[in-house]
Amino acid sequence: MDEKLRILVAAALARVIEPALVQHFPSAAVVVATTRGEVEHAIQRRPRFDVVVSDLLWNSSAEYTFDGLDVLAILRSADRESPVIIATQGHSAEQDHLDEAVEQDIVWGVFRKAGGPALLLEAVERVGRGERLAAVTFPTGASRSSLPRIHTYFATTRGRTAARMAGAIASGRAISHKTLAEVAKVEYDTASKIGREYLGDLICRRGEHISNHLPARVPAPVVYRWCGEHVRYILSWCRRNGQTDVAKRVIPIPRDE
Repeated sequence: MDEKLRILVAAALARVIEPALVQHFPSAAVVVATTRGEVEHAIQRRPRFDVVVSDLLWNSSAEYTFDGLDVLAILRSADRESPVIIATQGHSAEQDHLDEAVEQDIVWGVFRKAGGPALLLEAVERVGRGERLAAVTFPTGASRSSLPRIHTYFATTRGRTAARMAGAIASGRAISHKTLAEVAKVEYDTASKIGREYLGDLICRRGEHISNHLPARVPAPVVYRWCGEHVRYILSWCRRNGQTDVAKRVIPIPRDE
């Protein structure tokens, strides 16, 4: 294989794996990017990369503001689409992101970090040769195909409104129908129907609540809890789909007793 590859590693801890890549691919140009700014600079200012390795979730100060789906979006918007290997930890917090990522043609495979550096080097070799990663060796970990995807629903007309309201809740700024209407900039009547006409059916079809009503009616506390459980993905989707005004998370300030 021609080792004169252009490799981008986009991860908060990218420098940890950099020495192994440089040693294994001595003729390659290995670029590391540990922040959004560095990722944008690397993608926009250089020729197209042969292989991009990106963390799916960035477990750092960027945890709620940047992730691997943002990396994919930057590649597309810069017209620098390259084969991407998504690196995962394999925990449940990544599932929503992973289910969206693996549907994108730009993603050539998934690498689980538990596999160790040797498996990552093999993945880079394969993708560098123009091969997509076989699921037998590199399982994607995606949810079963019958599970309704959040991103698929959010992309619909009604789903976009649902996403705005979910983002307002996930951000921590909406705690009632009144504040939900204000933050999401929707009518109060719309906010009051969030569990009946906007998110209830999705939550029930995903098996995350049981309702005996048709259409599904999910109590507001259940919806708010659901938004909290999916906070990283909801904020990510809103951030990447033109709803940045509701995508900024508010962190409560501790008060002295």
